[in-house]
Parts: sequence; C-alpha cells; structure tokens
Amino acid sequence: MLLPDKFVEKYQTILGSKAKTFLKSFDQEPIWAFRTNPLKKEQLLFEDAIPNTVWGHYGKVFGKSAEHVSGLVYSQEPAAQMVVQAAAPQKGMKVLDLAAAPGGKTTHLLSYLDNSGILVSNDISKKRSKILVENVERFGARNVVVTNESPQNLAKVFGNYFDLIVLDAPCSGEGMFRKDPAAIQYWHEAYPVECAELQKKILAEAMKMLAAGGNLVYSTCTWAPEENEAVIRWLLSQYDYLELVNVPKLNGMVQGIDMPQVARMYPHLFKGEGQFIAKLRDRRSSRTVPVKSARNRLKREQEQLWQDFAHKHLNVKLDGFYQTFGDKLYLLPHGLPDMSQLKIARNGLHLGTFKKNRFEPSFALGLALRKDEVVQSIEIDIEQFKVYTSGNIIALTTNYENGWYQILINGNGLGFAKVVGNTIKNYFPKGLRFLS
Repeated sequence: MLLPDKFVEKYQTILGSKAKTFLKSFDQEPIWAFRTNPLKKEQLLFEDAIPNTVWGHYGKVFGKSAEHVSGLVYSQEPAAQMVVQAAAPQKGMKVLDLAAAPGGKTTHLLSYLDNSGILVSNDISKKRSKILVENVERFGARNVVVTNESPQNLAKVFGNYFDLIVLDAPCSGEGMFRKDPAAIQYWHEAYPVECAELQKKILAEAMKMLAAGGNLVYSTCTWAPEENEAVIRWLLSQYDYLELVNVPKLNGMVQGIDMPQVARMYPHLFKGEGQFIAKLRDRRSSRTVPVKSARNRLKREQEQLWQDFAHKHLNVKLDGFYQTFGDKLYLLPHGLPDMSQLKIARNGLHLGTFKKNRFEPSFALGLALRKDEVVQSIEIDIEQFKVYTSGNIIALTTNYENGWYQILINGNGLGFAKVVGNTIKNYFPKGLRFLS
C-alpha cells in the first residue's frame, strides 16, 4: 500500500524502531469480525471467538444470510468492538451515542442495556442516520430513539441528562486505511489538526449533556496524537472535575503516548484495525435531574385497536409510553424529555400502523419480539427464507387459521405476516428485498 510520505515520516518519529513492522502491516489483509446479538432468544454457535470479549468472533458476515437479516449477528471489526466494552454500560442507564452511524457502537450498547434504560443514538447526517435506523431495527431493540441532529441542538434538550456518553468522533481515519484505501486520498499533513478542532467543538456540547457522576468515552479510528492524547489533555484542562479511568489493555492493546490510562490499537500488535480509546469519569456528586414524564398520545379508538391486537397476539406487556406520528404508532422508553424540537429518525419502537379501523403490526415489532412473547408464529426454513426475502408469498403445507403470525427463521423473528388460506402473504419491506 502506497502511504503518504508525511504519514510515513510521522510514524517513524512516533514509533521509532517499531515503525517498520507497523508500516508493513498495511500490506496485510484487513481483519473481519462480527458480534452476536444477545437480544435474540435463539443463539447459534460460532467458531473463532475474539479473546476477552463477550460476543465477538473473527470472520465475515454475509449480508444476505438468515443470521444477518434476522439481526442475530452484526459486522464490526475487533478494534471497534473494544470501545463499548471499555464503556461498560450498566442496565438501566441513560446513554448517548453521539456520532452513531452506521450503528456498530449503538448495537453494542444495546447488547449491554438489554432493553433497559434509554439509548439516544444520533448522527448529524440524514443519509447516514437512515442506515443507522435500519441497523437498529434489525437488531430488535425497544429502548432506543434515533435522532438526526447537531450536538448543539441535542444539548438544548438533554442538559446534564446522560449517565454515559460515547463519542466515536469524526477523525482523519488513519486506522481505516487497510479497510478503505480511499481514505488515504483525504489525508494530508494538516488534516489531524483540522479534525481535532471539530472534535473539541463536539466534546464541548457533549459535556453539557453529561450528568454529574457520569462517564464519557472518547474514541477515534486514527493514531494521530493531535486527535487523541492532545484532545484528552484539552478536555481535562477545560473541565477540572473530569478524571481519566484506566482502559484495560487486552489482546495487544498498548497505552497511550505519555498517557498510560488510555488505549491504542496498532495492527502490528492487535489483531484488528486502528483505534484509540479514552474513558473519563465526572467526579461531581451525582444528582437526579427531574424530567417531566411524557404521556400517551393516542386517540381512544387508536388505543382500543392497539389493545385488541396486543391482547390477541402478544404474551408480553410492553413497557413505555405511546406516541403517534400520522397513522403510525410508536413505543418510547419512560424518562425522555420533550423532544418535539428535534429531528427524529426513529421515534422509539415502531409498533405498527392504523388502517381503516384495524391495526397492522410493523416489521420492526416482529424483529423485536421473542417467539415466547408472541401467541402465533410460523417457523420457515432456509429455502422459504429465500422466497420470502425476495418478496414472494410462501405456500403452506400445514393448515393455519387466517390472521397475523410472527415469522421465524432459526427461532428468531423476521417480522409479522398474514396467513390467508394456504399462503403466507409477503410483508418483508420492499426496500430490503433481495435475490439470494
């Protein structure tokens, strides 16, 4: 791989005698990996587990596989997996993923939260936030809101709110050169300094949203000290109540440059791509910030239609409050502030749509529910899966009563569909259909 001369010179200075091995690693193939999704009831056994991780495995995910389409696995390279592991979220926390697309950190956070607490997953890019929504939906989470906002606008709504903030900051992307050689074209000698100025601006807004006693995890996929240790030193100088928390050095991770608490991942030492992680604790005494509880926003007839559906088809009472947007019904976690001034890309869990005096369940609901939480389900095999995901109906050889059923593949939800006569009508979203 042809690297910029200034990049080579820079890391020869930083790494000294180790630079040769580091630079040689760019000619090696990138490392592929994935995580399993603990929110799914039925798990599969996968080989080649990543040491010292809970859900990580080496290997490549096929985008058209049943495991991917049902949300059982999520593709994420090993170094990136270490960010949320260092964050170590606890159940019930209020968490912000500030620059979240395409969703690797968000889905990892959701694994730890286990449908408890609140996750606000944000990306300022409208295009990228659509991809984020798709990945969140496939993962099957119930406690996440996806926003499409600037950090400044978020800070106006979520002042001193979050127990944990994760910022995987926009950066010069040096650590992604192997996976995305095109990123080399954007790199120039002054680029890291330019990125650092943006990172500081984002962090200044993030600090407005961090609750007293909370934790902030800052990460980049670059090795540039200007964007890493230098940014952390700036942060500590601006907020004297912050202190560094040691990030465990696992699987070949090394300490930062003159900053032993932070972690660096180099591809010649760590089996993965490039990453930097710092964790900071707010030393101020924690206090409860009152939030005005939101109320259900349903018309009486809408509430009755939803309750009728839930009573007939669900074995679980879903916790949260209800909102409608047009004819669509959403479930949001309790404890959210008024978000009416924010751009929302996913307003909690989409439950379904009201249509002509009836309620039609959403694809998202069928992904989020486990099979024991649904009254009626139909398991399809891999050949039927190929038929269904291509947009076609499935012919049934067994008699079922007409009505709504959760479709299952490998025991996990693939949305709801309606049985009419001896066929399963196709409700797989048109934008997601593909030919195997």
